[in-house]
Amino acid sequence: MTIHRSIRLISLSVALVGVMTCTSSIVAAPNSVYQPLGAPADPLVAARWNFYRDYAEATGLLKQIAAAHPKWCRLESLGQSYGGRELWVMTITNQADTSENEDSKPGFWIDGGIHANELQAVDVVLYTAWYLAETAERSEFTQRLLNERVIYLMPMMSPDSRDAHMYRPNSTNSPRGGQMPVDDDRDGLVDEDPSEDLDGDGSITQMRIRDPNGKYKVHPEYPNYMVRIEPGELASFTGERYTLLGSEGFDNDGDGRVNEDGDGYYDPNRDWAWQWQPGYMQRGAYRYPFSIKANRLVAEFITDHPNIAGGQSYHNTGGMILRGPGSNSDSWPRGDIAVFDRLAKRGEEMLPGYRYLNTAKGLYEVWGGEHDWLFAMRGIFAFTNELNTPFNLFRKKGDAGSWFGSALDRYRFDRLLLFGEGFVDWHEVDHPEYGRIEVGGQKKNWGRQPPSFMLEEECHRNMAFTLFHADQGPLVEIDRIEVEPLAGGLRQVTATLINRRLTPTRARHDVQNGITAPDRVELTGPTVVAALMSDSVVFDRPEEVTRDPAAIRLERLASQTPKYIRWLVTGNEQPTVTIRSVKGGTATKSAE
Repeated sequence: MTIHRSIRLISLSVALVGVMTCTSSIVAAPNSVYQPLGAPADPLVAARWNFYRDYAEATGLLKQIAAAHPKWCRLESLGQSYGGRELWVMTITNQADTSENEDSKPGFWIDGGIHANELQAVDVVLYTAWYLAETAERSEFTQRLLNERVIYLMPMMSPDSRDAHMYRPNSTNSPRGGQMPVDDDRDGLVDEDPSEDLDGDGSITQMRIRDPNGKYKVHPEYPNYMVRIEPGELASFTGERYTLLGSEGFDNDGDGRVNEDGDGYYDPNRDWAWQWQPGYMQRGAYRYPFSIKANRLVAEFITDHPNIAGGQSYHNTGGMILRGPGSNSDSWPRGDIAVFDRLAKRGEEMLPGYRYLNTAKGLYEVWGGEHDWLFAMRGIFAFTNELNTPFNLFRKKGDAGSWFGSALDRYRFDRLLLFGEGFVDWHEVDHPEYGRIEVGGQKKNWGRQPPSFMLEEECHRNMAFTLFHADQGPLVEIDRIEVEPLAGGLRQVTATLINRRLTPTRARHDVQNGITAPDRVELTGPTVVAALMSDSVVFDRPEEVTRDPAAIRLERLASQTPKYIRWLVTGNEQPTVTIRSVKGGTATKSAE
C-alpha cells in the first residue's frame, strides 16, 4: 500500500472495502426508491466522504462543484502558497439574485487546515461546500440561507504541508507549520535535521532500546503500548525493560540533538495581528504579524468583506468548541460572551462529547491566534472547533486532561475496530548512532484523524453546527410601519425594527472600538421634520434625533430586541423605510 493510500483511510479489511464500494453505488443511484436522509443520494457532483483528499483531489472537487452549480457557487484564488499552490476560496450564495449587491448580505467565513496535519479540518469545509451546493435547489433551509446570506469557504489554508503530511514520512502531529525553510536551531542551516523514516513504512513512529535500567515496559494486553514502570515496582520488576529514544531519526548535523530542525517551523495560527507576541513568548510566531503570505491574503480578503458577521475555523483534535480570548491578559465584554455562550451551548447538543471552552482558561494561552483576530479586530463572532472527540471511541467521556482521550482506549479501539491497523508492531532496525534498536507505535493516520467509517458523521455534525451559527447571524428586518395623520398637515410614521437572530448587528466590542460603521435607518418620500427613537413600543423615555433625522445612526440592533423609530413628516408621498447594517444586511419596506 502506498503512503498516500494509507493516509486516505484506515480500511477495516479488503472484504469490507468491497462492501463499502457496493454500498456506495447503491446510495448514489438517482432512481433509488428509498433514499436516506442527510446528504443527497443523487448529487450532480458524486463525492464520497470516507477518505481524505490531497490538494489536487480537493481542487478538482471544488472546480466540479463550481461548474455544476453556477447559480450558487463561485471559485476564486486569493493567490499562491509558498509552494505555488492556489489558495482557493469558494463563495456560495444566490448569485442569480442581482437585485442587491452581494456585500449587502450578511456574510459568514469558514476555513480549515491552517494546521495541515489536522486533515479532516479540510474535509469538513469541502463537505460543507458540496452539501450547500447540492441541496440549494431541494432544501428549504439551504435555499433560504443562501438567499439571505453569503458563505465564504476556504478549505485549505496550508496546502503545501497538507500534501507533505500525506506523501512524506510524518507522524500524526507533523507537519503542523508551513514549508518555508526556517533555521529552528539557529546553527546557520535550515531544515537540516528532520525526522527519518528508518524502516521506510511512511510513518514516523517511536524508537526504543532494551535497557536493564529502563523505566518502561510492555503493556501485558497490548504489546505495542509502552507504559512506565511504577516507582514502587522498579526494584522488584523482573520483566524486559526499555528506554524510549523519541521519534524515528538521527543526528544529521552532529550537534548532539535528534530531529530538532525539520520542516520550516512556524505556526500559522500564531501569526495574526491581535495580542501577537514574538517567538520567545509564543513559539511559532515567526517574524511579525502576517509575515506568512497565506494568512496575509486571508486577512485582506476578510477585511475587504466587512459584511462577515460570523466565522468558523476547523482544527483537531480533542472535541472542543473554542472561543477567545486566547490570552488571560485579554478581556471581552460580558454581553458578547453571552452571545458565544448561546451559540456554543446548542453546539454541545449537536456535537456529542464536545466541550465548550474558553481557549486561555480551558485549553492553553494563544497569542496571535486567528479567531481572536476575527473577533477583536473585525467584530466577527468566531469559533474554533477541535475535531475528533475521544467520546466517539466508545461513546464515553475521554480523559479530561488528554487531547486524544485515554491511551488505553486508543489501543482497545485499534484492536477491536481497526484490527490492529492503527499501530506499527515493534521491530528491529539498524540505527547509525544507537546500533540495533526497535521502532514501532502509532501510525500517522491514526490518532488525530477519525477512521473512514467515522469521517462523514464528523463532517456533517460539525457542518450543521456551523450552519446553525451562520443562520443565527444578524439579519435586520422592518417588522411594520404605521402611519397616523396629525393636525396641520403633519403625519406620524412609526417603524418597528428587529433582528430576530441570536447575534447582534454589532458586537459590544465592535461598538466600543468603532470597527464597523453604525447601522443606518433612512426614511424617504415625505419631508422629515423631527424624529424620536425608543426601546419601548409606547415610547417611554424617547431619545430625540437632532442630527439628520431622515438618516438615523443606530448603535446596533441587539438580538430579538425591537427598536422603535418615529418620524414627524410633511407631504403626501408614500413613506419608505430602509435599514442598512454592515453585518446585518439591508431591509426596505414601504407603508401601505
